[in-house]
Amino acid sequence: MITMKTVTLSRTLAYMQGGEFTAQQQQIHDTMREWARGVQRRIDYQQIDWGLTVPEALEHLIMGRADAEGEYVGYAYYAALLAVIECIGSDPVDVGVYSKPSTFFGLMDDELRALGVPADLLPYGFLFADFPDLLPFPVPSPMDGYPAIGYLPLDKAKTVADAYTAVLDRMDHRFSHDAKLLIDKLNVEHEEWQTALKYGHTMDLLVFCIQG
Repeated sequence: MITMKTVTLSRTLAYMQGGEFTAQQQQIHDTMREWARGVQRRIDYQQIDWGLTVPEALEHLIMGRADAEGEYVGYAYYAALLAVIECIGSDPVDVGVYSKPSTFFGLMDDELRALGVPADLLPYGFLFADFPDLLPFPVPSPMDGYPAIGYLPLDKAKTVADAYTAVLDRMDHRFSHDAKLLIDKLNVEHEEWQTALKYGHTMDLLVFCIQG
């Protein structure tokens, strides 16, 4: 499953700098904590132990660090990061369900590249871009790479959609349907972003959550 949200990067980072919160930020932080506790209840029900709970991982992120050690702590940190994004991002939009997303979009990259789409617009590059790389401190990754948290600047969404549209009628049928879905969703996000800017909103990033 791949879902996407729009966020404001500076607002996201403001929750992970170890400083004092405003009253409004504290309310949202409380919501993040409740979300993290809900995730942890599901993890506990499955009798999974990551060596770090999701609420603990969230508190680490809020303090501006992710330095717990352990083979599986990356899962807890990524779950906590998703709690942050969930509470400050837009409503999620479903992109699609793929049994092997990295394989499928790697092959789609090959197809689009062969048709002349520039490397910086290929889907694997932004779907699997590592959002934690934008944070001011390193975050351990999950061992198997999932969940993956990718990102695309909103000001590139229309450029990506246009590039895929230009080659859509020449794409292999194995990829054309999914390319059309991406085109449609990116065009919608671009239009909504343009409208939001007129009303003073500052969202600047599409964030993708990919479950393996």
